[in-house]
Amino acid sequence: MISTDDVKHVAKLARLELTEEEIDKYSKQLGEILKYVEQMNEVDTTNVEPMPHPIQIYNVMREDEVKYEQTKEEMMANAPFEENGFFRVPKIN
Repeated sequence: MISTDDVKHVAKLARLELTEEEIDKYSKQLGEILKYVEQMNEVDTTNVEPMPHPIQIYNVMREDEVKYEQTKEEMMANAPFEENGFFRVPKIN
């Protein structure tokens, strides 16, 4: 069970101002949540593989395929400035 002091501490860390009614309400609600988690811990999962995601996800991307490979000369023909077989670009200050 979550105590009211625990709720006050968490509220202080989260910078929340709670009334006494809210503190009582949240301590009961958090206690119920923890009971549910304990109930889930009782489930036997010895033969269950871990899942990274609850739904199976597949990559929808296709593999890259080379359709046409340009030669270096073809690529350099489009360069506005070329020097020693490389693109020449303006200096950045």
